[in-house]
Amino acid sequence: MENSTFDFFILTFASSSEKKPMLSIFFVVVYLTGVVANTTTITVICRDHRLHTPMYLFLCNLSIVDLCYTTSTVPKLVHMLLSGDYTLSFSECFVQMYFFLHVACTEDLLLFVMAYDRYVAICNPLHYHSVLSKKSCVMFMVVVWLAGCIISVIATLTTCNIHLYSNIVPQFLCEFKAFVKISCPNVFYQLVSYMIVVFFGVGPFICSLISYTRVIIVILHIKSSDGRRKAFSTCSSHLIVLTMYYGTWMSVYIMPPLQDSHIFDLTLSILFAVITPMLNPLIYSVRNKDVKRAIRKLLGCKIGGEGHHSTRRKQKETNGAIQHKDISQMVKEM
Repeated sequence: MENSTFDFFILTFASSSEKKPMLSIFFVVVYLTGVVANTTTITVICRDHRLHTPMYLFLCNLSIVDLCYTTSTVPKLVHMLLSGDYTLSFSECFVQMYFFLHVACTEDLLLFVMAYDRYVAICNPLHYHSVLSKKSCVMFMVVVWLAGCIISVIATLTTCNIHLYSNIVPQFLCEFKAFVKISCPNVFYQLVSYMIVVFFGVGPFICSLISYTRVIIVILHIKSSDGRRKAFSTCSSHLIVLTMYYGTWMSVYIMPPLQDSHIFDLTLSILFAVITPMLNPLIYSVRNKDVKRAIRKLLGCKIGGEGHHSTRRKQKETNGAIQHKDISQMVKEM
């Protein structure tokens, strides 16, 4: 088939027409919850100077990625469910594929960078600010976003030029793995597919796993139980996000295909591409005292007036000293 001469049919949930409005409401609620949660996280981090640290810079970028994740998929899915039109033109399909791949690869690399941040903070705290300086953090983010863009361009251009034996996409979006299922045998395309999975999926996961293995070993050697608790609390949110993301990602991209597994694959993909990006900011907000304090401060900022400005300056001046004291104390306790 010549790809550019036909539209693609998106094979979503094969449910009755009565259930589609309920599915639409579910996806709208999930999408709006994710938008509000991620936007709040970005706003809070940008407005609160105490959160202008490497860890929260990475968290802010994660929220931007999660916003792009759901925005590239959910609105079109809701439109298809409500309108009954499950077709996408050639250009619409591959534009969606590009943006979805871009944010997927970016999040893979970003989660590894966040794991490295925790590794340096726990295992090499005295050199934390020199290793993760402002210049280094900005460079990390530029590389992460640029790498995601490059691999997405390569994968999308490769996919749109392969021969397909069907125009029925067995997914709720135009997604890379779905096209592997409907493509004619192509050694180069299979090689590109394996490279993407290995270098931008398995690779960052293994590196994150190694980082946290080292972190856990160091934490277990801290003599003080209070020190161990504080160290674990700085890593727990990210560990939960890593487990959720890579657990669903591996189920979607690495697990061998099952017979008659369309609904199962769709469910896993929705968990990976829709539910997880919505839960990420909630996990960080619920388990992070700094974020919760900043949210309360943001909500009450107009009530306090100018009387809080001097307090903000004092808190900003002492915040760095307190963090350095806590880290140094953890080192002494080891």
